[in-house]
Amino acid sequence: MDQGFTLAAIMNANTWLNSLYQFFSSGGWVLLLLLWTALVLWVLIFERLWFRLRVFPQLKQQCLNMQIGSADEGSLIRNVGRLKLSLQESFPLIKTLIAICPLIGLLGTVTGMIQVFDVLAFNGSGNIRLMSAGVAKATIPTMVGMVLAVSGLLAYTLLQRWAQLQLVVINQMSMNEYHNQKLQAQGHKKVAHAK
Repeated sequence: MDQGFTLAAIMNANTWLNSLYQFFSSGGWVLLLLLWTALVLWVLIFERLWFRLRVFPQLKQQCLNMQIGSADEGSLIRNVGRLKLSLQESFPLIKTLIAICPLIGLLGTVTGMIQVFDVLAFNGSGNIRLMSAGVAKATIPTMVGMVLAVSGLLAYTLLQRWAQLQLVVINQMSMNEYHNQKLQAQGHKKVAHAK
């Protein structure tokens, strides 16, 4: 029974790979460009997600610990500035890749339509099968580019909103710490003047 399951799994994997190969061949070389763009885009998005879940809480806690223990206003500003910069890291590149995806898809549309016109020029309008390959090459990259852009935009928006919320929280915390340090400094001056 295990051997049958393994054979079925291999057959399913082979069918899946064959379907994937047909999809990429019908879309042309532009789909490979979209594949590389998607890999870079989603690696950056997952890096930001990892930062949100694993790295940021530690950095925020380190910043809070330094704020509470330090009386130096410059170190407070530096730590908060580093934390703010780390929140915004990779967002411009993610946004650019999202904007590029539909444009690469449109490049596929143009190359597919050129193929359709070439078929029409050489064979006339009688060969529907050759024209349909060009139409597929024209529409599939556009669809893939739009799917990548929409899914990337959703993930980007969620991460960007979280980062903006964290910036507000960090600004509030740093302002509170700054005012606390000023009040403590004024309290020490009053005590010194009273003596």
